[in-house]
Amino acid sequence: MEALENITYDELNIGDSATYTRTLTEEELVLFAAVSGDVNPVHLDKEYASKSLFKERIAHGMWSGALISASLATVIPGPGTVYLEQSLNFKRPVKLEDTLTVKLTVLRKEDRNRVVFDCEVINQDSDIVVTGEAKVIAPSEKMSLERPILPKITIGELPDA
Repeated sequence: MEALENITYDELNIGDSATYTRTLTEEELVLFAAVSGDVNPVHLDKEYASKSLFKERIAHGMWSGALISASLATVIPGPGTVYLEQSLNFKRPVKLEDTLTVKLTVLRKEDRNRVVFDCEVINQDSDIVVTGEAKVIAPSEKMSLERPILPKITIGELPDA
């Protein structure tokens, strides 16, 4: 079982960084639409998307934002982190089967355990897809726990997308 271990406010230093990587699958795209309620046809309708600015289906922008959240919660600072603020600048679309890597870098430490991170999300071609900053309350106490086992979520047969 994989352990999740945090990095406390006192352990964090300006310039520290970490990464988190995930690939967007068809199933995850549809699940994100179902959970968020965002059923914009540019995400779900192949024919509609082919006539759009992007010429194909693209990911929800907030899927990239969710990856930033996941990296803050599980990598740096990790368990016990409280997310306060996020700015996002979408630079290019994310497509099905793109592999995104979130890189978080400590920009500054503030009073009351606040930490500001530079956020950069790149795809498998090293293209920047999202930039921004996140502010969190970093944990003050060291914590290590087993990564929870989440239930397998499946989708019934998908209509032609």
